[in-house]
Amino acid sequence: MQNKTLHRRRFLQSSYSAALGAAILQRTGRAAGFSQANDRPRVAAIGTGSRWCQKATGANGPYGSAPDFRKYSDYVSVCDADSNRMQLAAGLVKEWTGQEPKATSDYRAILDDPKIDIVHISTPDHWHAKILIEAMLAGKDVYCEKPMTLTVPEGRAICEVCKKTGRIVQIGTQQRSSGQFVQAIALLQQGRIGKIQKATCHIGGAPTSPEIPLAQPPKGLDWNLWQGPVAEAPFRFLPGDNGETKSWSRCHYEFRWWYEYSGGKLTDWGAHHVDIATWGMGKTDTGPVEILPEMVKHPVEFRDGFPTDPSRYNTATEFLLRAKFADGAEIEIRHDGDNGILFEGTEGRLFVNRGRIAGKAVDDLKDNPLPSGALEAAYKNRPLVDHFRNFFEAARDRVEPISDVHSHHRALSTCHLAGIAARLNRKITWNPQTESILGDPQAESLLTRQARRGFETQMG
Repeated sequence: MQNKTLHRRRFLQSSYSAALGAAILQRTGRAAGFSQANDRPRVAAIGTGSRWCQKATGANGPYGSAPDFRKYSDYVSVCDADSNRMQLAAGLVKEWTGQEPKATSDYRAILDDPKIDIVHISTPDHWHAKILIEAMLAGKDVYCEKPMTLTVPEGRAICEVCKKTGRIVQIGTQQRSSGQFVQAIALLQQGRIGKIQKATCHIGGAPTSPEIPLAQPPKGLDWNLWQGPVAEAPFRFLPGDNGETKSWSRCHYEFRWWYEYSGGKLTDWGAHHVDIATWGMGKTDTGPVEILPEMVKHPVEFRDGFPTDPSRYNTATEFLLRAKFADGAEIEIRHDGDNGILFEGTEGRLFVNRGRIAGKAVDDLKDNPLPSGALEAAYKNRPLVDHFRNFFEAARDRVEPISDVHSHHRALSTCHLAGIAARLNRKITWNPQTESILGDPQAESLLTRQARRGFETQMG
């Protein structure tokens, strides 16, 4: 699939609403439910790397969300820019279902298939928004791995398309369905630590790399397609004892450490912890007014917000960033400390991560338990289930899932703004109502990115 065959109408934000309205009228997607009400949903996987299933990368680890998806649905199609991974994924699906799935490198073939109910997006971050928007317009419900977007305007666009199409979209911030996190939210909503003044998100630092030389893309990888909407860059690769790919590169898994494709730790673990902080503080309908970079270290020199060395990882390795809200509340994002979120209120503190929940409010539960229904109320008045079941039940019942696009957009916007402040190493002033940066045209210019010609988002 070359650029010329991918050519679509350019996505112009200024004319977005008009294009969206016309596109929805032209679509014939199902109004609700699945293709056959009594069947298990039919799912297509777009992106089959380790987040989808580690076995599709040639490794034997249990990591990935596809095994959980199998409990509630059947994969019928797989899509990836790497034909090696695509074939491994197809083999796994045949092993699971007994049926050979369709395999393609062109995700549009999946969106055009009326038999597919759900699209499961596990591509690198820079592809998420384009595929998600086009999938909704094609009448599909979507499960999209985090982070939902690469830029703030992508998030606004996704929210508008989701609202106007009525599609059900769950973001893969699975902490929202974990027992200790739901309990933490319930305690905060019940006022057990008083008025929340601050949340500190300890998200860990990012790695550095040696100089990574230019190289030929491996056989089977369509490097042009893998890059997709972002600016074209030469492939780089250095073998070595590093991570799950045993290499340093611009590609599989390691894309996380390049601003060109991701936001580094700010949108990796930040997408999880800042989401919980925003939810717990009741800020999912707004955003900060200031983002201050107290301390930021990058592995390469930056000039005007852009890295000057194209041969090394470039996302921030160490940082302390503060996002301040209009009411004086604050979210602090930092690389050090015990991974998790610390909430501080006028009457106590509460810490939660994937291993524990701690604080006086938790200790007091023995004598002062949460009222009946408090956990369910925190969980949008739905039964407490695993994150994937929540999505499939929401798709069946046509209700909002626990990790909706609107709340995720607001939380992730804080991460994106923190990234801009880090890249420029100066304070950013933000208007959460208009979702615009104030008084800093250079910072404002970093909010969005022009899609590479031939990879613009398809609106009709």
